[in-house]
Amino acid sequence: MNSSFNSQCAPAYRLLTEAQILEIHRASLEVLETAGVRVLHEGAIDMLRAAGCRVKPGQAVQIPNWLVEECLRSAPRRITIYNRAGQEAMRLGGREIHFGLGTDLIKTQDLETGEIRPSRLQDVINAARVADACSEIDFVASFGLPSDVPTNAMYVACARAMMENTGKPLFCTAGGPEDLAVVVEMAAAVAGGEAALRERPFIIHYSEPTAPLSHSHNAVRKLFLCAERGVPICYTPGDILGASTPVTLAGGIVQANAEALSGIVLHQLKAKGAPIISGFVLAPLDMKKGTICYGAPDFRLTNSAFADLYHYYGLPIWSTVGSDAQCLDAQAALEHAMGTLLAALDGANLIHDVGYLGQGLVSNPAAIVMGNEIISYVKRIVRGFELTREKMAVEVIRGVGPGGHFLTQAHTRAHFGEELWSPLLLNRDSHDPWARRGSPTYEQVLTRKARDILATHQPPPLPAEVQEQLAAIAGRTEAALAGLQFVS
Repeated sequence: MNSSFNSQCAPAYRLLTEAQILEIHRASLEVLETAGVRVLHEGAIDMLRAAGCRVKPGQAVQIPNWLVEECLRSAPRRITIYNRAGQEAMRLGGREIHFGLGTDLIKTQDLETGEIRPSRLQDVINAARVADACSEIDFVASFGLPSDVPTNAMYVACARAMMENTGKPLFCTAGGPEDLAVVVEMAAAVAGGEAALRERPFIIHYSEPTAPLSHSHNAVRKLFLCAERGVPICYTPGDILGASTPVTLAGGIVQANAEALSGIVLHQLKAKGAPIISGFVLAPLDMKKGTICYGAPDFRLTNSAFADLYHYYGLPIWSTVGSDAQCLDAQAALEHAMGTLLAALDGANLIHDVGYLGQGLVSNPAAIVMGNEIISYVKRIVRGFELTREKMAVEVIRGVGPGGHFLTQAHTRAHFGEELWSPLLLNRDSHDPWARRGSPTYEQVLTRKARDILATHQPPPLPAEVQEQLAAIAGRTEAALAGLQFVS
């Protein structure tokens, strides 16, 4: 075979040409140099001024393009994330894809009754246990914002619940640096100390700037805490086309990219080389309904654009999936399938919100199970197939000849397992066997599987002494956080 021939056949996709990437990059730099960003943190303003930025009245900071380029060079090209036991779990960089849950859903579709109700702490525990059992889910997030926990203690309670109910890496949020510090303290207790956590981080903090072009006091404080302690942070704008950004996709991309780049500047000036995951989300506003659309094709196009941009920058990339459906139904499956396929083809590294329903407001553990199967399906497409002499099987075809069959061939036995994808839960029965099983819909199968996981799956427990440490940390901080005002 020709030595220059590439035998691997796999789908390749990119949206932007290099010339288009450079045009967006230049426009983003122009926004930062002229409009600038508002930074509501005096220490950060002083730091930016000392680094060469011009500070205008109203806390607007104009960032020169050379400083953006310098900070892009200092940010790490790859971030390794570990699991709770300190084993390597995810390499964020290049085109390596990893999927996981999202955070802070205020409502849950109950597995038993089907009703949509306020989320509870038990829902966070249930999501962690279901995700722990799903082989294609690489990291776990709260998947709920518990209404039965005092507001300021919500994020600490969620982090503890996840640490105790999954061994996988965690994606965490916080109200401010005060409760984030507690989450980091608990993570250090699990990891075996602050130095061990810095060396083998198993948590990623998620925070955002505020559109348009603003960094709140709390967001900067959390960004700086992570930079100083070596905690990987995903600091990514979540903007709305037509509301917090221009309605045009190109305008939204330029503004959101300027916001993301300014976050990288703040982070890298605080601690050069500290781990940061970047990118942005641009969800369209439905002008008739007044809702933010997770499942829209416009959303997917902007995700693909920022993936191309951040591959060009060479930085670890965040992305997202999700659905506008208010329950687990065919719409949820359609939108998750499209989003998952495109995020994988984008080569995004940290793809979150698997199982999100209701425009990022509704959770359902069965949707995690659905996402697990969709990811497996998509990974088979992305893997493609080989055109080697062995795989093209000319000799086997010649040996069987016209009129034969391949069922008993050694070649079939050797390759069918790796070549042909097998579903876990999708129906492949013909009609009569399916009818004898009660004609279950896919939604029913998913719900039964989620219930079965919760009834039978036991994640590996933390050592008793670590559980005691977490309980002590949570106990002594709850009162301290109770009266705290998280100032934005």
